[in-house]
Amino acid sequence: MSSPSPLTDEGVRAADVVITMGCGDACPVYPGKRYLNWELDDPAGKTTDKIRPIREEIDRRVTQLLTELAPARS
Repeated sequence: MSSPSPLTDEGVRAADVVITMGCGDACPVYPGKRYLNWELDDPAGKTTDKIRPIREEIDRRVTQLLTELAPARS
């Protein structure tokens, strides 16, 4: 399992979309980038059964974003 990582200047400069998860005004804003704030339950201290739906929601959103960023070719 991976851990959250802080935004870095280098990482944001290389990104097409910056996804934050509930940091609100505390997140730095880089002009010219597209931002999505995904409000999700914090999995910290939760059981696997409680974490699974959060993980599945993240997977659903990532899949949807990938489809949007790279639509199927005809």
